Amino acid sequence: MERDFWSAINNRGKVNANLLVNDDVRIVPIGDKRVVLIIVPRSSRRQRPIFVGLNPLEGTYRRYSDGDYLCSRDEVGRMLADQSEDSHDARIVEHFSLADLDPVSLRQYRNLFSARSPNHPWLTESDQGLLTKLGCWREDRATGRTGVTVAGLLMFGKDESIRDPAAVPQYQISYREKLSADTDVRWTDRLTIDGTWVANLFQFYQRVSVLLPRDVLKTPFALDPKMVRIDDTPAHQALREALVNALIHADYGGQGGIVIEKRRDRFDLSNPGSLLISFDQVVRGGVSECRNKSLQLMFLLVGGGEREGSGIDKIRQSWASQNLQSPAIVEQVRPDRVRLLLPTVSLLPGEVIGRLRHRFGKVWDRLTPVEVRALVLADTEGEVANARLRLVTDHHAADLTLVLQGLVGKGLLVQQGQKRGTTYQLPNTNGGVRRTMDNGGSPPDNGGSPPENDISLLKIATAARENRRLPQAKMRQMILRLCQGRYLTASQLAKLLIRNAMKLRDRSLSPLCEEGRLARRFPREPNRPDQAYTTKGPT
Repeated sequence: MERDFWSAINNRGKVNANLLVNDDVRIVPIGDKRVVLIIVPRSSRRQRPIFVGLNPLEGTYRRYSDGDYLCSRDEVGRMLADQSEDSHDARIVEHFSLADLDPVSLRQYRNLFSARSPNHPWLTESDQGLLTKLGCWREDRATGRTGVTVAGLLMFGKDESIRDPAAVPQYQISYREKLSADTDVRWTDRLTIDGTWVANLFQFYQRVSVLLPRDVLKTPFALDPKMVRIDDTPAHQALREALVNALIHADYGGQGGIVIEKRRDRFDLSNPGSLLISFDQVVRGGVSECRNKSLQLMFLLVGGGEREGSGIDKIRQSWASQNLQSPAIVEQVRPDRVRLLLPTVSLLPGEVIGRLRHRFGKVWDRLTPVEVRALVLADTEGEVANARLRLVTDHHAADLTLVLQGLVGKGLLVQQGQKRGTTYQLPNTNGGVRRTMDNGGSPPDNGGSPPENDISLLKIATAARENRRLPQAKMRQMILRLCQGRYLTASQLAKLLIRNAMKLRDRSLSPLCEEGRLARRFPREPNRPDQAYTTKGPT
């Protein structure tokens, strides 16, 4: 079997490229059996797409969760576009001119650039000269064509020009605030393309960079050497960095547009496109791959963004300096999106520490800091995984696996799943998986037994348990039925539906609460670790 596999994987008629090295394929014993273990590495952007057969449009598959699916032609096209060394935003947009740019935006940018680097030689250029230096106006040496680039339109364009079918028709930007505990209030503030402002990226950045930290991040009183108040902290800088990252790494041909949300317990920044480097490279830093290099340069010149791949590191360090829970990166598919979640919740909430110390007794005092971190995440988020723990520590993945397995050995965590899908949860007092409880430890109103053992609830959840790709509308209807007449926490629902608790909360529970179809047990404290939900009105 091993020999046949190597013959097939190296046959260009079977698959276009072999990513594996000898150590990726080995024979391992499992019980009294011997199996061929094949470790498939993530392909780089220059290697994608990897496809079977001779046609990438018909033979490209992608791993999602625990299964594979056939990629669409659009998905393959975006992979082929990402292969190129040319920046996505360098393309000249035919039949567009300087009249499609907003002169006020360009003037404001020049002023901001001048304030930061007053002696920069580019500031002596005319407007068109400056645009050329920035990559907003370009000459194609091969054809002799000149014109406005995609970068120029995105950064300084009039929004009707940006969204022209010949330019960037999928362009969409949105900022939303949800700070009210009142479930009837959908958004407390919102900024989108509505004709009341020039909705290019520069104007969006100017507005959102001011709105994002307001009322959430505290600004301590401090004076610089000139006795001028400093209204900036490392957390403010990190938030701007995160905003710029979403803008410069986006695939503006993708679906969904830029969505920036501010909630009571987190910032949520998402953009279309997939990661161009692996998750491990993102965590380690030092590697920079950017889809829109001209946009990156323009933001860099006015103090936004990093070119050396230190952006995520800077964000993590700044968040840690404020003693906040570490950022999380979530990569989604269909459509491709990358989300950066920045919690505004304390890294080690006092009530959680107290509850865990009471639960585990003297064992708690002998735990290492990384073990404490793992248990806190398992409590506050319903589960913890190797990838999540990597974002909050500086430990290697293999070391963290040993930490998590060690906590399992001590009886402090229970393992769920295998391989990449492995998660760890707190055990309950009966030896099973502990679900987050209400009222300091008493179970919700579910008849006194764990809901994951309730036959009637398991019957309602059958479709989700048997189908990993259940439509969102069906999933939400199922949640409403499960919560009818009882309170269930996100982690209890996740167990019943065999889903990730955090994703379930973001994709279904919070939207249902905002629509007024679910009610929180503690409406004034929506980010409580023991928050529970019940159906509000008929399902």
